[in-house]
Amino acid sequence: MAVTEPTAAAPSPRTLDDVPGWFPALDQVLFDWVLARQRAAGLRGDLLEIGVYLGKSAIFLGERLAPGERYTVCDLFEGDAPDDANRAESRKSYAALTRSAFEQNYLSFHDELPRVLQGPSSVVPGEVDPGSCRFVHIDGSHLYEHVRADITAARDLLLPDGVVVLDDFRSEHTPGVAAAAWEAVLNRGLRPICLSSQKLYGTWGDPGEAQDALLETVRARTDCRLSLQEAAGHRIVRLKAKGTQAPPFRPSRHTAAEPAAPAPAEPPAPPAAVPGARARRLAV
Repeated sequence: MAVTEPTAAAPSPRTLDDVPGWFPALDQVLFDWVLARQRAAGLRGDLLEIGVYLGKSAIFLGERLAPGERYTVCDLFEGDAPDDANRAESRKSYAALTRSAFEQNYLSFHDELPRVLQGPSSVVPGEVDPGSCRFVHIDGSHLYEHVRADITAARDLLLPDGVVVLDDFRSEHTPGVAAAAWEAVLNRGLRPICLSSQKLYGTWGDPGEAQDALLETVRARTDCRLSLQEAAGHRIVRLKAKGTQAPPFRPSRHTAAEPAAPAPAEPPAPPAAVPGARARRLAV
């Protein structure tokens, strides 16, 4: 896939933490846990991310792609939004986002780009095969109508035991995401696996086995708070970071290419002593 030309120079990220964006350590742990568990169970399928911003979670997901799987991302980038409300949202929150910035960040860590769909998320169902995905991360528009449509798309694109992750489902500035997320749980068959402070992890399959395995994993950790609740017939596993450490992630190619710092120069050797010089100075 051709890389778009950069529009402005930006510092090259040396670590994942250098990439701007919102991807807390606890969610990195949960992404890693879900994807690793899927692979251990032999579940193969593609990955999809709707809304990539500057690529922080996309870079992370790209590292978990198995041979033969496909990774697709979708974002407006600097393109035109499909309606006035979405245009206003893009201007307010993502005015600096460009496709070239995303691609430069992604290629700092990977040799190839994912499949990039530049446009509204409504293009995704026509570009991704139904029942082809094992993991879908929705982090695009926060408007109710768009999130609801993205959840519908995820349901159709996921394998029976695939996992969807909904970002910003509880933030005070994103009520549209909350409305669409809980509507999906209450009326559209989505079943929560767990909640972090920022994201809802769910499936249209049976979450019980995944929840049991997650509880066993979390109870063995000391850097995560756990609570259990029942709501509308669903077991709700709530997780909160407590000094959570993100999984190790390799540095970018820019770190590897940095020249080593020059060794400190050796101090100059003192001049060789001239025989008799001390005696002559003393004699003066």
